[in-house]
Amino acid sequence: MTHSPDVEMVSRRIVVRARDVVFLKGIVEAHDGVAQVYGERGGELTITAPKSRERELDELVDDLRRELAGV
Repeated sequence: MTHSPDVEMVSRRIVVRARDVVFLKGIVEAHDGVAQVYGERGGELTITAPKSRERELDELVDDLRRELAGV
């Protein structure tokens, strides 16, 4: 996803088991550009989206947390 510098972005941090990182990235990518995932180390991730899609981002993060056993 590319964005112009004037687009306000929001982000959410999520920590998952290292083995779940690829799964999580696949799920996010399947949601048609809602967000991008950035890894920091191990399973510490930041998921970023345009401010206009904040509600979708929050729903996605909530779903991921439930799917990954509340990690």
